[in-house]
Amino acid sequence: MRTIAEINDKINHNNAVVMTAEEVKAKVADVGITKVTKEVDVITTGTFEPMESSGAVINLGHTDPPIKIRRCWLDGVPAYSGFGAVDLYLGASCAAEVTDGEEMKERGGGHVIEDLIAGKSVRVHAQGQVTDCYPRANFETTITRDTINQFYLFNPRNIYQNFIVGVNGGDQPLFTYLGPLQPRLGNAVYSNSGAISPLLNDPDLQIVGIGTRIFLGGGIGYIAWEGTQHFPLQKRLPNHTPIGPAATLALIGNGKQMNKRWVRGCYFKNYGPSLMLGVGVPLPVLNEEVVVRCAVQDKDLVAPVVDLSIPRRVRPTFGLVSYTQLKSGKIVIDGKIVRVAPLASIYLSRQVAQELKQWIDAGKFTLTTAVASITKEGSFLPQDSWTKF
Repeated sequence: MRTIAEINDKINHNNAVVMTAEEVKAKVADVGITKVTKEVDVITTGTFEPMESSGAVINLGHTDPPIKIRRCWLDGVPAYSGFGAVDLYLGASCAAEVTDGEEMKERGGGHVIEDLIAGKSVRVHAQGQVTDCYPRANFETTITRDTINQFYLFNPRNIYQNFIVGVNGGDQPLFTYLGPLQPRLGNAVYSNSGAISPLLNDPDLQIVGIGTRIFLGGGIGYIAWEGTQHFPLQKRLPNHTPIGPAATLALIGNGKQMNKRWVRGCYFKNYGPSLMLGVGVPLPVLNEEVVVRCAVQDKDLVAPVVDLSIPRRVRPTFGLVSYTQLKSGKIVIDGKIVRVAPLASIYLSRQVAQELKQWIDAGKFTLTTAVASITKEGSFLPQDSWTKF
């Protein structure tokens, strides 16, 4: 029915009709798929959740005399420095180092990234490999996002297309990437925002692709590649949505344009640091199929309940539960009512979709045509080979 070029022309003339995924679901229930397809040009989706497989590429700029950095710390957090002389990669889940006698700091790369985005000063301590062209051995300074050259997020794995519900069937508390899980099924935690989450509204990855422009951390970003642990062959329901962790995406965007509201360092007790990140994906209404997929409701989506007390790669499950059940705050496991809470902020996920809608309405954000599709194939390989040296 439409092309992206036609939709962009309407955006540039401020007459595109944009709705959030939540608004579209309600509209479809009221007037049906065909009418919504004719009326709506763009559907915005959003999520705000922990995305620990994230990080920042930073170029400090050259010192005088020059230094070839081979070890570096940003506010006490190690940054990888094994490529260009003053290029760094700061992982969101890298923990701050402590010296003997110091208390463990509940701080990591995600907090440093947040501080840089907020315009705060960050301490740099660097050690160099002395060479003829890089004679400097040490360097200390403070930086802000305005005193460095490049500062962009490059995130190897973001916006999981569905995830698990974690529980603890054991006798001791567990401290996990989903937060604390109480023993004997004392609570349950899920991380996906459900029916408003980006990839659950495009389950076959027909719209998103390499080069798709997105909302990333309050700035403009792009889909760069498939994400790590990308598993599109996950089992699926008849509506094409996966029953567990499936597709993932690698994302990139300019940290200097981002907003601290949408990029926040966080810490999981006895597990480590991470990054809460807001991501919004626009879905152009090119045909009815786009609206059909976006009409999916929480009752039509499921996630597996996984017992994290079993220390194996493949853990037993207690079956599948719907996102309607999860968002009710209670689920039933083996006849027991269990409290459940989300790691994703449903409120802020809605706000991401709403802010992206406002950008498009104002003509500040246009859509891109993907230059290549995200692969629909690819196995999920375990590491079962144990070699003794």
